[in-house]
Amino acid sequence: MATLNFKGKTFVQNYHLTVKYHQLVPKKDKSLTDKVSLNDNLIVHGDNLKALKALLPTYAGKVKCIYIDPPYNTGNERWVYNDNVNSPMMQEWLGKAVDRDDLTRHDKWLCMMMPRLKLLRELLREDGVIFVSIDENEQQRLRLLMEEIFNDNHIATFAWTGRSGKGGTTSQVEMNHEYVECFARDSNKVSIKPVIRIQPEGRFSDKKGSYTRERLRQWGQGDRREDRPRMYFPIPTPDGGMAYPIRPDGSEGRWRFGEGTVFRMLEADDLDFEKNEKGGWEVFRKIRAGQERISAADSLLDEVGTASTGTIELKTIFNGKKVLETVKPSRLVRYLIDLVTWEDNDAIIIDSFAGSGTTAHAVLDLNKEDGGNRKFILVECEEYADKIAAERVRRVIKGVKNAKDEKLRNGLEGTFSYFELGDPIEMESILEGNKLPSFLELARYVFYTATGEEFDPKKVEAKKNFIGESKEYEVYLLYKPDIEYLKATALTLEKAKTLGPYRGKRRLIFAPSKYLDTDYLLEYRIDYCQLPFEIYKLKE
Repeated sequence: MATLNFKGKTFVQNYHLTVKYHQLVPKKDKSLTDKVSLNDNLIVHGDNLKALKALLPTYAGKVKCIYIDPPYNTGNERWVYNDNVNSPMMQEWLGKAVDRDDLTRHDKWLCMMMPRLKLLRELLREDGVIFVSIDENEQQRLRLLMEEIFNDNHIATFAWTGRSGKGGTTSQVEMNHEYVECFARDSNKVSIKPVIRIQPEGRFSDKKGSYTRERLRQWGQGDRREDRPRMYFPIPTPDGGMAYPIRPDGSEGRWRFGEGTVFRMLEADDLDFEKNEKGGWEVFRKIRAGQERISAADSLLDEVGTASTGTIELKTIFNGKKVLETVKPSRLVRYLIDLVTWEDNDAIIIDSFAGSGTTAHAVLDLNKEDGGNRKFILVECEEYADKIAAERVRRVIKGVKNAKDEKLRNGLEGTFSYFELGDPIEMESILEGNKLPSFLELARYVFYTATGEEFDPKKVEAKKNFIGESKEYEVYLLYKPDIEYLKATALTLEKAKTLGPYRGKRRLIFAPSKYLDTDYLLEYRIDYCQLPFEIYKLKE
């Protein structure tokens, strides 16, 4: 496996492990739903590395598809390196815009991407797939980086014809394409949607109608007899002889189909025969007009819109106003999502470089088309997360009056919950008494991350340490923003007895420590979690 070396790599290889868990703070006023919930479609505003870490407790190993469109590092985007890595060199990078004259811009870009890709991989299901849009500035380096992180589970490199005309970046060659790198958690478990094509009228005809022809002998890789010995057999010919799969060099080849299939084709008059230059018979399969043909997906993405399409689409949604310069068309993202969720229309899709919210638009459009219930999670660090990304989603859900597309004009329907990235929650702070969150803030965090369900502050009974009830648990929190309380507090037998009789749900109790053995935990049906790092284990 190829590896890629770059400045700062040793400092960022495991940096994602040191990133603190942060609160995800719900914003009801920015959401479009009756009940704000982590189980809803999500839009998260905040640093995407921290946000991805905050999503792990709920979504680790559950995401089917990831699409991201990171900075291409052209030198003109002036993106800023903001990861506070413990390295003097990288501390010098902090907060500085990366431009074309920056001799370390490729190193900075790779240092930015590596921890994010590692967290994204943790979010993927075993059959999950990630798509990354990129151009020639970083495509080669991205490919090597992803081969390392995803253990060579490469699916394809798609070429997207992102420009419809002239106006490229060089006077010598028009750069009218970009790339989409596609990797999987485990490529052997991925099912890519095949292409079904309807066969047009052909130039040949018989009593059953017109047809085109396809050579029955296997060609290309694996075309020798020894590759598939059982697919070397004779086929009766019109002159009473036998045809064999002979390669152009005279050696023995093989047919593309097994003996039973071939003889059924023969009986159905779906084989055609033609003499070759050497006097032997060539055998062809007849492909009837109107017949469905199944083939693999194309790596060339040339009918899914262009950059101009994306810009026009966004301007239409915002009543003719140009709110962002570069936007991917929703048709492109929709196509990619459909490729890997065609058998799972309840899949979760994440975009951690959300931009204008194209991925959410694509998910909602695809759901509207096939009746699916796919869920999107957007993460955007810029201040326009609400005014552009979330606002776009609001508008496509409710309907865009001037849209040409009927579905979009009538509204794609759906809901979403909006969250801001809050303060970090860490054991050290709680034990040392630094920046202690309030009881309600911590209750919200542990309830959301442990259950994935809506937290209702009205249900909280602080005196009883009760913070809410989920489908599976009654949830309790032994906590006060008081260091002396935390040092002295533990889950004891006395506290366990105060919970009252068992009412059909296990008790999930968060506390600084416990003085109960396993037998008592079982007797009182308690699942204990130490504050706060064991939260994520509940969702595995």
